Amino acid sequence: MERRGFIALLGGAASWPLVASAQQKTMPVIGYLSAALSGPAAPFVTAFRQGLSEAGFVDGRNVTIEFRWAENQPDRLSRLASDLVNRKVDLIVTGGGPATALAAKQATSTTPIFFIAVGDPVAVGLVNSLARPGGNVTGFSMLVVELNTKRFELLLELVPNVKVIGLLVNRNGSSTDRIVRDVKAAANVRGVELPVLKVSSDAEIAEAYASLAEARAAALLVGSDPLLNGRRQQIVALASQYAIPAIHEFRESVDIGGLISYGPDQTYFNHQAGIYAGKILHGARPADIPVEQPTKLQLVVNLKTAMTLGLTVPGSILARADEVIE
Repeated sequence: MERRGFIALLGGAASWPLVASAQQKTMPVIGYLSAALSGPAAPFVTAFRQGLSEAGFVDGRNVTIEFRWAENQPDRLSRLASDLVNRKVDLIVTGGGPATALAAKQATSTTPIFFIAVGDPVAVGLVNSLARPGGNVTGFSMLVVELNTKRFELLLELVPNVKVIGLLVNRNGSSTDRIVRDVKAAANVRGVELPVLKVSSDAEIAEAYASLAEARAAALLVGSDPLLNGRRQQIVALASQYAIPAIHEFRESVDIGGLISYGPDQTYFNHQAGIYAGKILHGARPADIPVEQPTKLQLVVNLKTAMTLGLTVPGSILARADEVIE
């Protein structure tokens, strides 16, 4: 072989590792978009990472997670979703209700999206149906609306013979009208007056509690909504301040001093979301993954709070409770 040709061959060989490296697939990136505060969401992120690791992906080793927190400010969601799309993430996981998932869907029609907590994804336009989502979106439905009437009945069982129960709802929530309609129907059947307190800010939540005395409400149903769930610290503190027995959606409110909750296990759903995220990274299409609904609901009671309120929790509730905080 001529010397010039041999040198040229060596030069080409020296470039082979660089070419091979450039052709290797880079580490996949998951965008985790949440409407919540970053701190309180930490247990759910841990559960998500655990599920993801079970699917074969470990953050920092063979996958990267980009977090975006709206800090309970919905107007940030659109910008944060667009930021993730521009980052060219391989998958967007959303938490915090329909507004977060819709922001992601509006930002992209191609990047896979998996939502963790949406009441009725069909009604808000996220998927075509629960069984056949279609498009690039799927996830978990939390039965948000359906459970409010059940919580109303539990509250009546806990505080019997009351004549007025307040209903706290998000003024601008996508499910608010249906929640109000369904709970009002249940209240009418039981002969209970139901003043509806519509809020959209911390100040309005404080004003709503102050108005409960004027409305003569003896108890409060906290409606299902990401805005209210994101402000559970304030809501639980006000319930204690005004000595109002209240029922909440998620156990996290009871863990910090709320009286009682009945709803899905958010930790479980975040764990499952990690597993599904792994499936999508392995090639599964959201269009082929049916929307999952909760098969187990948690009833959690805080007896310390009941004692502070001077309430005796009926044995019928304690017997059904998944956990009693003493």
